[in-house]
Amino acid sequence: MKANWKKKKSLQVALISSNAALYAAVGVATYLGIFTPVFGTVRFWPSVVIPAAFSILFSPWIGAVGAAIGIFISDMVVHGNPILSITVGVTSNFIGFYLIGILARGRINMLKRFLSGGVQAIPLGVALVQFFSGALDEITSYIFLIVAIIVMLIGIGFAQFKPKYSKIIYASSIGLMVGSAIIGLGLWLYSQFAVLPLGVSNAPIVAALTWFLWTYLTEVPFLVFLLPPIVYAVSRAMPERVEVEKVVS
Repeated sequence: MKANWKKKKSLQVALISSNAALYAAVGVATYLGIFTPVFGTVRFWPSVVIPAAFSILFSPWIGAVGAAIGIFISDMVVHGNPILSITVGVTSNFIGFYLIGILARGRINMLKRFLSGGVQAIPLGVALVQFFSGALDEITSYIFLIVAIIVMLIGIGFAQFKPKYSKIIYASSIGLMVGSAIIGLGLWLYSQFAVLPLGVSNAPIVAALTWFLWTYLTEVPFLVFLLPPIVYAVSRAMPERVEVEKVVS
């Protein structure tokens, strides 16, 4: 029994390390202009798929801890502010990806199918507010509106025609939304006491909405389009390594 416990712990450490290393590497590469589509001033964030997949396939703890370590490493390369990273980046990533893993477990039901599209009304509403208030430049506002509408339609479509994907979209959307809210509020609060890496200080509270929207809409497309097929492909290819019943039921 002791040998099995050690083997399990070793596997968890290996998975967390792999998760963190991949997340950090792809995150830094994305920051440098690799692995990411850029439209106007909007840079998307495909690395979000990595800890989300680990969280769903293996365990919420593995996904969350790997994400927290990975984002800290990435932040040290990008802006080098450990206090900002720990209070905002690490916290938001740990909570967001832990929620994704928790919510993705259990059977598909009508509530999860509805929320896969319905929950997208929140960022769409924020995007509309930002659009009409002029808080963002015109190109960015249009891009975010289009992305928010497409994600909502995809969520509704999957709920209707591919319900097995809707559970993953529902879980990843809510987890990402919570993480994005922590980032938005965290950056705003930090700016009240110190200067952010981009030189912003004493940001107005409306900036929290902008940071929330920016984070969510630059990451959610990859969770919607890439995460469900990846999860189902891996769970079928490695049934002995993942919690198959909880993932694909």
